[in-house]
Amino acid sequence: MKKIYRIFFARFPFRGLGGVILAPLIFLFPAGTAFAGVEMADALRASGKIYVVVAVLCLIFAGLIFYLIRIDRKVSGIEKKLKEKESS
Repeated sequence: MKKIYRIFFARFPFRGLGGVILAPLIFLFPAGTAFAGVEMADALRASGKIYVVVAVLCLIFAGLIFYLIRIDRKVSGIEKKLKEKESS
């Protein structure tokens, strides 16, 4: 698996959080087309509930991204305080 990520990052050098999020998604999208004939997906699509599923997934991903950004800011603040203590 590491070899795949090395090849991918060598050609498309994503850095930081964006690369961590985008790399697995790019590998998963082609696999999602193989499940186009799934009965549950067809039933959800026919009843219109697929939009609820997509909305919930979007909310979960938005929440995770917000959480990661918040943690990054807190860690950056702690790092900044540590550098100030070391310099004084």
